[in-house]
Amino acid sequence: MEVIEKTAEGLSREFTIKVPFSELDNKLVAKLEEMKGQVHLKGFRPGKAPVSFLKKMYGKGMMGELIQEAMAEASQKALEGNNLQPAMPPHPHIKDGLLDEVVAGNADLEYDMHVEVLPEVEPADVSKLSFTRLVAEVPQEDINQTLGNVAEQNRTYTPRGKTAKAKDGDRVLIDFVGKVDGEEFEGGQAEDSTLTLGSGQFIPGFEDQLVGSKADDAKTVKVTFPDDYQAQHLAGKEALFEVTVKEVQGPDKADIDDEMAKNLGFDDLKTLTKNVEERLQDQFKGQSRLHLKRNILDELDGLHSFDLPPGMVDAEFDQIWQQVQKAELDEDDKAKSEDELKEEYRKIAERRVRLGLVLAEIGKRNEVEVPQEDMNRALQMQAMQFNMPIQQLAEVYQNNPQALAQLRAPLFEDRVIDYIIERAKITDKTVSKEELMKDPDDIDMSEAMPKKKPAAKKKSAKKATKKKAVKAAKE
Repeated sequence: MEVIEKTAEGLSREFTIKVPFSELDNKLVAKLEEMKGQVHLKGFRPGKAPVSFLKKMYGKGMMGELIQEAMAEASQKALEGNNLQPAMPPHPHIKDGLLDEVVAGNADLEYDMHVEVLPEVEPADVSKLSFTRLVAEVPQEDINQTLGNVAEQNRTYTPRGKTAKAKDGDRVLIDFVGKVDGEEFEGGQAEDSTLTLGSGQFIPGFEDQLVGSKADDAKTVKVTFPDDYQAQHLAGKEALFEVTVKEVQGPDKADIDDEMAKNLGFDDLKTLTKNVEERLQDQFKGQSRLHLKRNILDELDGLHSFDLPPGMVDAEFDQIWQQVQKAELDEDDKAKSEDELKEEYRKIAERRVRLGLVLAEIGKRNEVEVPQEDMNRALQMQAMQFNMPIQQLAEVYQNNPQALAQLRAPLFEDRVIDYIIERAKITDKTVSKEELMKDPDDIDMSEAMPKKKPAAKKKSAKKATKKKAVKAAKE
């Protein structure tokens, strides 16, 4: 095999790779020798057919497979021999018609290979970085409100009289059949379904039309599915529901006491209250970490500048742009041209690639690992999401290394962020609950920074629906 470097510009490399036909032919003969004993040909005893005969029968088909294997092996050796780390899979190119000539044994295998390589990244010393962590105490009113919500969610109901008219807050026991364009649709029927009026559980307008109904009433409810309804074939469609009200139930008093706590599996109200407080504290800690993580990523982005592999940026941009196209643009963006929007989102893609490379290098140099238990939890969550047995999903990932890498990537990023938090100087700043719960894009973190020159801040990516489409870009 011969490897000739043709060009080396920035992160782009191009090689010409030559594999003599004799090497391919030797591999072909070796494979044919292996299969001799498995081939049964008329006129030959098992295992006695000459290789030359097998070559005529199977050579061309097997040579195609051998060429693919040889190209993969040669490309890998070219990268290893030149100590290169590819940013994306290499792109081989064979001259038109040459492949047929190689298969026929009339030419050596020769092809060009273009590859983008990873840049050299020298990450900042994280032990010299300083960050502010926003923290807040859980207000007592939040604990009380949560307890009230728990009591409301577990409220019991008692049937009212046959002549009682349903009002907001009551629960009705109903049967219903829904139709669109005169045809019943999947999921539009139910029997003995309970619905609390005013809860917003059903399509807008459905519950309102049942206010005032009594037991044994038959109602025709007319509604329109929202334009963004999850079942796309129903989105924006008008529907008629034939509803039979079987019972009207009134809410019982929702007392927040030991009895309620015991009904929920706790020893007493004190134990339930402590559980609620701990859950709220976990939410506050999660939001605090979200702000800190954004602060860290902004700082790392401002501290590092290096060439980015165009292919990686293109792939990241394509992924973000697909999300943007599915989202509704805010008013600011509606006034921009598609080219302006693409330029904006390409900068976000560049940020993501740059930060990904920096975090990867920090993790690599400091031997940051993702524990297997983290991977197992991620698998369990996805198995629940896709309603699949976890063993079946695990097999899917085992057979798809790229998908497994995508599953691992956010876990690895969080582990690297943890590593940085453990070694950087972190100063806590107590803020109000309202300040803590703000979206990080809406907070000027420069006001919270320690007394030092802050890194250049990036502008907020977007707001409203657009912000949702690219939230991961800054995290």
